[in-house]
Amino acid sequence: MSRVQLALNVRDVDAAVDFYRKLFGVEPAKRRPGYANFAIAVPPLKLVLIEDPDARGAGVAGALNHLGVEVETSAEVGAATQRLTGQGLATLTQDATSCCYAVQDKVWVHDPDGAPWEVYTVLADAPHATTTTTTTTTAAAAAGSGCTTVDGQCVPVDATAATAGAVAREVELTTHGVPVAASAVRSCC
Repeated sequence: MSRVQLALNVRDVDAAVDFYRKLFGVEPAKRRPGYANFAIAVPPLKLVLIEDPDARGAGVAGALNHLGVEVETSAEVGAATQRLTGQGLATLTQDATSCCYAVQDKVWVHDPDGAPWEVYTVLADAPHATTTTTTTTTAAAAAGSGCTTVDGQCVPVDATAATAGAVAREVELTTHGVPVAASAVRSCC
């Protein structure tokens, strides 16, 4: 089983929970201060609500927090990491990290406009929203067809060369553990 995750910034988590409870006809799977998630069977969706009035803005501005695909096992996260790196995408992995009140293994990528996507599995419940973790960043790097940014550094990318080494480093994370896309902070190349 896998399902798409949609994480939204909301101004008022209680009002949002009330709305999405009515929309999907299910109760939240998890509720914490300023946080809720729904495990919706039909359509298969993990809906995450993160109270952040400053990020939300008016209307839909600032609504998206991050996107994801929840999978069942850490092995599936590892397979996704290999596939994404093999396609020349810069990846950021986090093992046994606390995020969204759960211990998770995950891999992150950012779309060309900086939207963060994660492939993750939940290992256990966690008492806190987020903890600082050391992450591993990999990128297929070689002279070639364009570039991406990894931790604010310009890295040439060639989809055929997935041989760049992994480097453990601290990266900038949002309040709920979403890595900030370097491309959103500074331009590349």
